[in-house]
Amino acid sequence: MFEFLFRRPGDKGADPQAGGADQGAPAGAGGVDAQADAAARRAAQVEAARGLAGNEAAAVELILQSEFADVRLAAAEHVVSQPMLERVQTAVRNTDRRVAKLMQGRLDAIRHRQGEQRQAELSIATAQRLLADEKLTPNQVADLDRLWKVIAAPDELAAQFAELRNALGARLEAQVTLQRTVIDALAAVRRLAAEPGDDGAVELERLSAEHAQHRAAPEHATLPRHLLNDFDAALAQAGAALAAHAQRVAAASPAAPATAPAPDAPAASASGAQAGQTESAPDGEPSADGAEVGQGGAAVAVPADRSAAEGDAAPARPPREKHKPTPADKEANARFMALVDAMEAALEQGQLHTAGEHDKTLKETKTGRLTPQQSERLAHIRAELKRLSAWARWGGNVSREEMVHAVEELPAQSLPMSELAKKVSTMRERWKALDSVSGPAPKSLWEKFDAACTAAYAPAAAHFKHLADERHANAAKAQAMVDEVHALIADSPAAREDWRALASVSQRLRQAWSRLGTIDRKDKKKLDSAFGKAMETLMAPLEEQRRIEVARREQLIEEVYKLDPADRHTVDTLRGLQESWQGHAKALPLERKQEQALWQKFRTACDTIFAKRKESAHAADHERKAHLHAREAICAGLEGATFEGDDKVQLAAIAKTLKDAAAAWHATGAVPRAAEQRIEARYRAAVGHLQSQADAIRKRAGTAQANAMRDKLRLVQALEGALASTGASTLTIGRRAGRHCRHCRPTTNGSCAPVSTRR
Repeated sequence: MFEFLFRRPGDKGADPQAGGADQGAPAGAGGVDAQADAAARRAAQVEAARGLAGNEAAAVELILQSEFADVRLAAAEHVVSQPMLERVQTAVRNTDRRVAKLMQGRLDAIRHRQGEQRQAELSIATAQRLLADEKLTPNQVADLDRLWKVIAAPDELAAQFAELRNALGARLEAQVTLQRTVIDALAAVRRLAAEPGDDGAVELERLSAEHAQHRAAPEHATLPRHLLNDFDAALAQAGAALAAHAQRVAAASPAAPATAPAPDAPAASASGAQAGQTESAPDGEPSADGAEVGQGGAAVAVPADRSAAEGDAAPARPPREKHKPTPADKEANARFMALVDAMEAALEQGQLHTAGEHDKTLKETKTGRLTPQQSERLAHIRAELKRLSAWARWGGNVSREEMVHAVEELPAQSLPMSELAKKVSTMRERWKALDSVSGPAPKSLWEKFDAACTAAYAPAAAHFKHLADERHANAAKAQAMVDEVHALIADSPAAREDWRALASVSQRLRQAWSRLGTIDRKDKKKLDSAFGKAMETLMAPLEEQRRIEVARREQLIEEVYKLDPADRHTVDTLRGLQESWQGHAKALPLERKQEQALWQKFRTACDTIFAKRKESAHAADHERKAHLHAREAICAGLEGATFEGDDKVQLAAIAKTLKDAAAAWHATGAVPRAAEQRIEARYRAAVGHLQSQADAIRKRAGTAQANAMRDKLRLVQALEGALASTGASTLTIGRRAGRHCRHCRPTTNGSCAPVSTRR
């Protein structure tokens, strides 16, 4: 009957008039021929399915034309291309579940492979774009690697991506090598500026040429700007140091034979001579060997016999006494070096912010004279702080650019407003943290970040403003409800004893209050307190009345439990109590939970009464069924009763049986109402049958008696005829015709016949 569910489009139904019916063949022969024809078609289609050999077009045609499910499934194994799969899946979607499921599975696999291929192609395009980008950063390559790990790419695309990834890795290695080389060259230039030598000019020229090569390198765009600026500044300092060194060397070399200057030589020519290079000392202070320090910090050596050479031109400078450190100076020096140790430890742990704070404290701390080793150590630590700060500043700027890019992408992510606000706030906090670690950001970058954060936060700001407006509106609604409650208190519905209206109003107000929505926390507490106090004042009379009503309801429950389940009027009384309960509930509804609890108690009491009545009814039904079985046994005994003996004995037996049955019948109680008429009818029928038997016996006895009377009458008549033949007898009889006994009646012939006393 469900053939229509499996009928496919294009199928032709069997023609009942085709085949042998046209030739007058019987119907059974036509069915056999149809089955044979179907078997032949099935075999041909199975053979065709076996011979497909990957012919996809033929397989599709066979699937669309075949009416056999197994043939379609076998042909479906040869369909693999997406257009053919979609065609077959559309055609058999509602007719062949197995083939449709197979087609859908293959289509899903093809679409999954296509999606993976698209993702792989997108990753390859991203890799190509990164490879062509001048400013390649490691985090971009790391993101690309994370994306590629979740892609199951084909082998050819995987090989292409591997080639691009190797190229990106080579670029990153080149960037690292270039930055390391520039850093090493910068360190060499700084050493050259600190210690210029005789071949310093050649070394400086070589470093300048290397720096030019660094600027021309393919990865020069990835070099930090501060590193290039520091290198240029170091080159300038090194050039200045080499020039000063050359001047000192030129001043130290004699321009004339090494003889004593002439007495009339100007003093300035002798004062320009320099015995050798000396240590530098703070400006305006002499060095240890008596050299005078110039304005730029370079020491100019003064010959020891300068006073003798100059003679009377100038008096000799008396030697300065060596400063002896006091205990206070030693203690200050110890505190100063403790700060230096803390600064060095902070640098080793990468805590640049802490190290900077220590350096600031060192600059503000007064200490005594430092030894050359301590000064060199402090200079080295400050140089390391400067270098790491420069790197931190560069890394901070890179991180800031990434943060700007991340903030600019936030509007396109369609995030919830709370999450969007949290992300923007987190970005601003990270920016502030970078300011404390990596130094302040450039103004242009800060303005770009601030504009991006403002644009990203704009939807959240509008949303939060809308929420704030809603909170203010809800607060106004709450205040209006409080005012309404105060107006109801002044109107006093309780004075009119309209408890139902008061309960309805209170319920409406409480529900409306619960649906108010969010309110500002500072206003919520105050409004809740005001509403609660107003509702307590309004509901005080109603609560008192409800306590009275609860007592009434409990009294009704007690009255229910006091009812007698066996009483015939219990149901009517119980109905009256239920009506009274409903009347109280309509007049004064209680709280929902209280109402439900009391109603459950009342219902339980009513169910208890009905359960007891039901038990009594079950017992009565069982008793009625027992009475029914007893009466059925009485009826069966009457229906199966048999009597033997003569008529008199049978009549006595029937009478006794009917009497016993009637006594037993009346001894039983009531029977089920449904079987009452049936069993009564059966009993009457059985009694009627026995009574008919008794009547038949009586009738037969009466008939026999009547026959006997007739026989006697004939004998009497014969006797009378015999007597009539004699006259004397007749005369004598005639004379005596007037005398009869009181039990006889006269006849026509003068004889006397007995008079029957039965009417």
